[in-house]
Amino acid sequence: MFYPKFPSKGEIIGICAPSAGIGYKADSFDLSEDSIRSMGFAIRETAEVRSDDNPSASAETRGREFNALFADPDVKAVCAATGGEYNIEMLPYIDEKLLLDNPKWFAGYSDPTNISYYMTTRLDIATIYGFNAGSFDWRPLHEYQQNALKILSGDVVTQHSFDLWDSGRNFESVCMDTEVSWDLYLPSGLCRDACEFSGRLIGGCSDVINALVGTPYEDTESFVERYAEDGFLWYFDTFEMSPFDLYLFLIKMKLAGYFNNAKAVILGRIMLPHGAADEEYIELAKRALSDIPFIWGADIGHTKPAMTIINGAIGKLKLQNGKAELEMLLK
Repeated sequence: MFYPKFPSKGEIIGICAPSAGIGYKADSFDLSEDSIRSMGFAIRETAEVRSDDNPSASAETRGREFNALFADPDVKAVCAATGGEYNIEMLPYIDEKLLLDNPKWFAGYSDPTNISYYMTTRLDIATIYGFNAGSFDWRPLHEYQQNALKILSGDVVTQHSFDLWDSGRNFESVCMDTEVSWDLYLPSGLCRDACEFSGRLIGGCSDVINALVGTPYEDTESFVERYAEDGFLWYFDTFEMSPFDLYLFLIKMKLAGYFNNAKAVILGRIMLPHGAADEEYIELAKRALSDIPFIWGADIGHTKPAMTIINGAIGKLKLQNGKAELEMLLK
């Protein structure tokens, strides 16, 4: 696994719009960029970042702007501006050789999973999941946002589960009102005892991975073979799958052999459950995973707060009584 050099103070973070443009969110996006600059970084935006459109531009244009940031020696890391829905169509325009010759950190979450999952499973380049460039507009910044900026700076902090999360599931909300609980399900049932799992971290938005698997822009089969000795901690951020959709996704991944050597599967809270109860998701996850430990309700994904995950890193996860601690080792 190749870990790019983290950007230092004074160096440039490149921001592109591989999916949607930030459009009407310009004011909040400016606040986010101020947060990034507060870490000592400079910023270079590509032309379509401020687009009002979703997608921000043609697939070819988005691919060209993404490539340009990797080709620019002054840009030390690349971050997606925001999410969206059409990132997958730009993948054919990514210059794979360019990425291999000029590996840099790529950070994003939600739709940019297409890029991070591609870069890590196919190219063996570690990537960062959990935030976009527009994720830092809260004032004051929450601990999860501070952790994300530290990790982008190379300070790979040990992260802990948070006390409360925003059950209103509002993208702009800062109302933390519900107790966080990482619930561990072993084949024998719910476990509140102390447990530890170690494995190579891989995952992202399940809605995106479900569409991406089977295309030329991922290589999960080879990835799980290359790192079989390490075992895996799979993590999934589900945006709006129904319980049965999530079941089909999990059983598909399992039947494909991708969960062979999985130490645990970590499931974040569902952003848009469309009225479905957690219990419906949990029962079908039990059915799909059966003999694989899984965690429900993790601080991962669209609901806030959320941890920052390095795809490709070795994760050491400790769980007890609904609380969690995640250490990431770059080896």
